[in-house]
Amino acid sequence: MTIRLPIYSRGQPPATVEERRARMRGSLAISFQVQRLIETALPEDGTSQLHIEIADITDGTTRLLFDSHAYDHVGVTNGQRHEKTLEYGGRVWRLSMHPLDHAIPSPSWQRSTLLPGLLASALLALLVWSVVNTRRRAVELGNRMSRRYRESEERFRALNELLPALVLLARQDTGRITYANQASRTRLGEDVTDLDLPSLFEATELQARILDCDQAHCSNLEAVLRSANGDRFWASLSISRVDVGGTSKLLMVANDISEQRQLTELLSYQASHDALTELFNRREFERRVERALVAAASGGAPAALLYIDLDQFKLINDTSGHIAGDQLLIQLAITMREQLRGGDVLARLGGDEFGVLATNVHDIAGARHVAERLRERIDGYVFVWEQRTYTISASIGAVMIDHPNANLKDLLAQADTACYMAKESGRNRVHFYSAQDDDTTRRQTEMEWANRLRWAVDEGRLLLKYQEVWPLAAKSDGKPHIELLLRFRDEHGRMVPPGAFIPAAERYGLMPMIDRWVVETALANFDRLHPSGADLQLATINLSGASIEDDALATLVLDLLERYRIDPSRVCFEVTETVAVRNLSQVTRFIERLRGVGCLIALDDFGAGMSSFGYLKNLPVDIIKIDGSFIRDLLVDPMSHAIVGAVTDIGHRRGLKVIAEWVSSEDIAQALYDLGVDYAQGYVLHKPEPVVFHRALAGE
Repeated sequence: MTIRLPIYSRGQPPATVEERRARMRGSLAISFQVQRLIETALPEDGTSQLHIEIADITDGTTRLLFDSHAYDHVGVTNGQRHEKTLEYGGRVWRLSMHPLDHAIPSPSWQRSTLLPGLLASALLALLVWSVVNTRRRAVELGNRMSRRYRESEERFRALNELLPALVLLARQDTGRITYANQASRTRLGEDVTDLDLPSLFEATELQARILDCDQAHCSNLEAVLRSANGDRFWASLSISRVDVGGTSKLLMVANDISEQRQLTELLSYQASHDALTELFNRREFERRVERALVAAASGGAPAALLYIDLDQFKLINDTSGHIAGDQLLIQLAITMREQLRGGDVLARLGGDEFGVLATNVHDIAGARHVAERLRERIDGYVFVWEQRTYTISASIGAVMIDHPNANLKDLLAQADTACYMAKESGRNRVHFYSAQDDDTTRRQTEMEWANRLRWAVDEGRLLLKYQEVWPLAAKSDGKPHIELLLRFRDEHGRMVPPGAFIPAAERYGLMPMIDRWVVETALANFDRLHPSGADLQLATINLSGASIEDDALATLVLDLLERYRIDPSRVCFEVTETVAVRNLSQVTRFIERLRGVGCLIALDDFGAGMSSFGYLKNLPVDIIKIDGSFIRDLLVDPMSHAIVGAVTDIGHRRGLKVIAEWVSSEDIAQALYDLGVDYAQGYVLHKPEPVVFHRALAGE
């Protein structure tokens, strides 16, 4: 048996069948087994003495609903049987009762109908009571569920009212907003429920598709929303289609991200702009220049890079302070921006240096026109600060961006060089880069190095490193051989290799001073050059051509050897082949004085000259070092392999030791061993290290 309780939408109870059908939203159903229902209604002593059967015979067929002893197979006595037919609830019921054979004797059923009548009445009463009670329980259950639903809905609304997010509910067909939580009413206005959902969006394209955005499902959107009073703000939102009471609606959940958006834009701005002048910074400027390089390589219009350096800016900082200097930079930034065209880019590169990317200049004449206009405007600017007046000028270096193979690093270096040339030419002018500028810049760099090297000894900026020379074919006694290398420590503590300052020292006659410092420092600390200490077998010192031609240097070396009691055979002086052949007679006298007391002489870069083997007969040397260019190509160039073999053979015939430098791999070392080379030197064998007494000074 099933009892169903209909559930209607909220409102007054429906009065008609049509209204009930229209407002019906579902039903609650409860099912019962009739067997169990009747069994619980009968008294226990009745079923223990009677065999009771109840059947439904409404339609002429018998449908057994209850059998108290269906599985006991009990018999009956005396053939006694009582049946009664009842009509109730639109159905016809038949009640049958049989006394059990083990039951207590009872009066004859033919003479007594009181007990069956009472039993039937009791059964019907219990059945009716069960039906009525079941309906009542179903109604109570429905009421409880309805109450829980209303409480759940109220909790849902209360929770949404507390949420900081904007929660809106709108009809999908019309877009009309039917619900807005407290956060929505506060941010969008109290009358937001009088609006349509699409009208909240600033973008017209979103308004057009918001009602069916991908089947009314849009997530993680960022859009500008408008409040009822016209305020605009950025929001991150999601829209989903939901079914509420059989009606399709749109649920929008949004968060105000205006502050996050402003912070992101601020960080992006700060990452690409200079804080003082609000111009582009160097990073953003270089990015724009790289973009111009790509465009030029693709056949786009040429552009020009202008490097602007203010003249005498340090004077303003020194006389009026950095605040005045900052104010000048701000004013000049505004002034220069006014002179540029729409597509040009102005940036502060650092200090008093500015960069301009002039686009679509077509040729050098167009670029010069832009540069001259900037220079004239800066030249005509008068800066006033605290009753002081300053005239301002700028030197501008320019380079064209019209070569497909140009790169950013070279372009910036060329613009810097051109700006330097503008300053050297008298300041307050524009100079376009040309290839000849590199030579001029190189000479200027050498002049600067010469000035720095004059004070290098007094300031303690010269340092010594050593590199070990390893034996190959020669028998070794385990005692190390080293070559001393010169380094310069700049103002920032960085090590500068000799190739950066030796050419300047040679050009301006500073090598004798540097060589004297190396000789005096090495011999005074000879047993502290290498970790082996007094077991150091040989240390090689390089000498320049200018030093060898100085007779006083040989005398100094002899005095130092005697003063510090150093075995001369532990000291080797190295000269290059080109220096040796430049003044053969004078070099020979110098070598012979040192060899006379037992010092060794090594001839470096052997093979680089055109007449190496011829001069070898006349030079009194002990060691020859094969030029590194032959060693580098030993495995790939048959001619280099032949030259190394020939030099080794001739050196051994002259009784000389042969050293190979620039050894960069184990394969090259093995090839040198096969050729009979005595010693090898290179980074693969040993990387240069500071000498022991200089390690603390070098920070190692």
